[in-house]
Amino acid sequence: MRQRQVVVLEQMDGRAAVQAEDSFRLVYAEAFAEPPYNETENDVKATFRRFRSQTRRTAFRAALARTEDGEPVGIAYGHPLGADTRWWDQLTEPVAEDMRREDGRRTFGLMELAVRPPWRGRGIARRLHETLLQGVGAERVLLNVHPGSGAASAAYRAWGYRKVGEARPWAGADLHDVMVLCLD
Repeated sequence: MRQRQVVVLEQMDGRAAVQAEDSFRLVYAEAFAEPPYNETENDVKATFRRFRSQTRRTAFRAALARTEDGEPVGIAYGHPLGADTRWWDQLTEPVAEDMRREDGRRTFGLMELAVRPPWRGRGIARRLHETLLQGVGAERVLLNVHPGSGAASAAYRAWGYRKVGEARPWAGADLHDVMVLCLD
């Protein structure tokens, strides 16, 4: 039974994440098919085209949560933001230059964090978050979260994130809250 299964977390580099892409895709597709995301098969394909590109970054890292028998239950991944990042350009209101300054080490961009619906409410997202950021060496973490995802927004706030603005992460996207967690 899922209720009693132990969940094991593994931190991965880009090469290992590529090897486990099917697990990442399964969790992502199931988690983001629900409102407020309502992602389609085409959305998932687009995300995993970016995933393959992201995994080639030198400091890419990921975390995968699985049951002892290998069933994927949660994912998290991201990478440090380069000096040329356009993340800050997507905000609807500009932030101070000091906030925007990136050097390839200062800010870790949390691209995705997701847990399959049957596994939610068990602390897996928090464990994924902690595993992903263990030893990251950045000053802060930056992410976008859909404000309609109340549970995700509440979790991020409980973990110490604060909202610094709103952005449309891609053309046609809903407004997302941009949140930052200071690590030092």
